[in-house]
Amino acid sequence: MEKDLKTAFESAINGGKLIHCITNPISINQCANGILALGSKPIMVEHPKEAAAITETAASLLLNLGNITDVRIKSMQISAKTAYKKQIPVVLDAVGTACSELRRKFALKLMRKYTPSVIKGNYSEIYALYRKTYKSRGVDADDSLNENAVAKAAAELAENFSCVVLASGKKDIVTDGKRGLYIQNGSEMLSRITGTGCLLGAVTAVMLTGGDSFCGAVAACGIMGISGEMAEKSDGNGSFLVGLMDALSNIDAEIFSERLRMEEIKWTDR
Repeated sequence: MEKDLKTAFESAINGGKLIHCITNPISINQCANGILALGSKPIMVEHPKEAAAITETAASLLLNLGNITDVRIKSMQISAKTAYKKQIPVVLDAVGTACSELRRKFALKLMRKYTPSVIKGNYSEIYALYRKTYKSRGVDADDSLNENAVAKAAAELAENFSCVVLASGKKDIVTDGKRGLYIQNGSEMLSRITGTGCLLGAVTAVMLTGGDSFCGAVAACGIMGISGEMAEKSDGNGSFLVGLMDALSNIDAEIFSERLRMEEIKWTDR
């Protein structure tokens, strides 16, 4: 596994590939700069009349449901269809699906029609896609959710949709329904900066250009968590954000391999 992860990391980092992101204005700058820090090229097109043409030229596609609008909904459908036809890897970042029925229904529609490579969200968002009766307040994860319950829900979703599911939290969860890992890197400071979850989605889109979706999602969690740890010495939120971008710019295969902490998920009731 470690060898596969290192291969995925080295294949994606500094690859210079185009990453098409349809995301929200709250985090668009951080997503673009994060992609640049990892050596890829972002393009943040959301107009419906150019979405297909841009997606066709991209190495991967990020669809982020934050701050959703009618225009973004239309563009996401166009880009998702294009990526599906062209076999371009897609990250669906299910932002807000635990608090918005509109977003939950739209995410499920995209998942059923154009299976993404990775479905990504925090614990609450992933659990809401699994259990329609579950709701939470706002876009932050519900701290009361049990990681074992979320891991099981993530595995069921991955199996049902034949994709990889990434549930971010104190322990990030990555599963394809058969195998699963907890990635244990990270910093409390990541939750104090808006858009770091969206940034993880962008990093995942970069990592998917390295090949295998499972390894790409695991590598993305490791990169974000390790970068957070490297930036943690900062004096406050502002310097932490600068430090985070510096860490993303400077992470390499050696740092990644030495600092990555992960644990296999032991399924007990599946």
